[in-house]
Amino acid sequence: MRRREFIAVLSGAAAWPLAGHAQQPERDRRVGVLMPWSENDPLAQASVTALAQGLARFGWVDGKNIRLDYRFAADDPALFKSNAAELVRLSPDAILASTPPAIVALHQQTVTIPIVFVLAADPVGLGLVQSLARPSTNITGVGAIDPPIMGKWLQLLKQIAPGITRVAVIFNPDTQPYAGLFNRAVDSAAASFGVTVTLAPVRDDATIEETIATQAREPGGSLISLPDSFNTKHRDVITAEAARHRLPLMGAGDAFPRAGGLISYWFNPVDLHAQAAYYIDRILKGASPADLPIHQPTKFSLVINLKTAKALGLTVPRRMLDLADEVID
Repeated sequence: MRRREFIAVLSGAAAWPLAGHAQQPERDRRVGVLMPWSENDPLAQASVTALAQGLARFGWVDGKNIRLDYRFAADDPALFKSNAAELVRLSPDAILASTPPAIVALHQQTVTIPIVFVLAADPVGLGLVQSLARPSTNITGVGAIDPPIMGKWLQLLKQIAPGITRVAVIFNPDTQPYAGLFNRAVDSAAASFGVTVTLAPVRDDATIEETIATQAREPGGSLISLPDSFNTKHRDVITAEAARHRLPLMGAGDAFPRAGGLISYWFNPVDLHAQAAYYIDRILKGASPADLPIHQPTKFSLVINLKTAKALGLTVPRRMLDLADEVID
C-alpha cells in the first residue's frame, strides 16, 4: 500500500505558533466542552485526549492551571440543550463546541462567552459569524467543512463503482442541521456524474434499514453517509445494511470503511480537537474570538476497504489504490 496526502497545508496544532506558551495565568481558567458522543465512545475518548494534549503544548494542564468541564450529549437533542445551558451557567472563560448540534445549542444560550467550534459547516451562511476571516461574534474555530466536497465524493464513488446511477444521502435532520448545505452541493454535482440523488432522512435503526432496503430495490444504487454524529454512532448498522444489500457506501471518516463500508475521503476529526487548543489558548490570553480567523480542514485521507470492494464485485482502479492513504484488506 502507498500513502499520499491529497492536501497538506494545515497539519495539526503544531501548524500554529506556540509563542508565549510558557506564560502562566494569574488565575486558574475554566473551559467547558460539549461533545455529541457518549462519554465512553472511542471517538469521544480520543478527542478528549487530543484536546488535552493540544492544550498542554500551550502550557495549559487540566487540574493544574485550567479546569475542563466535559458534557456528553450522546446524540440526544434534549441533552445538547440542557448540557449547553449547564455549561453556560458555570461562566467559563471559553467553551469548545464539537459538531453542529453543540454549536447551535450553545449559540442559543450565550452571545458573550467565547465559543470555539470544531466540525462545523458554513458558519457564515447560518449567521453564526460574519466572515471566515473575521468572525466578528463570540464564535470562531476550526472545521468549517466545505460542502462542495460532495462533488469529490461522487467522483470517487463513480470511479470505484462506475455502474452506479442513484445515490441515497443518509442524514439525521435532528443532529445535522447543516444537511441542506451538503444536499444542495451533491444535487448540483450529480448531473455531471450521471447519477440522481435521493435525500434519506433517518432517526433510528429502523429507518436506516428501511432506507437502505429501498435504495437496493433497483439496480445502480449507492449510499453516502453525511458527516453527522448520529451516523457515526450508528455506523455499524449503516455498514451492515449496505453490505447485506450489496450497495457501495461512501462514509465521512475512516470509521466507515473500518466497519465494512467501501470508501471514505475525510479529515481526522480527532486532529481538529487538538487544533482547537490554539483558539482556546489565544482566548485565555486575552484575544477576542471576533478577531480570530476560522480555519477550514485542509488535510484529507482516502481510505478504501478492498475486502468490501471484492465482495461487491468491484475492481478498484490501480490509480486509486496508489493514491489511497490506507487500503483495508
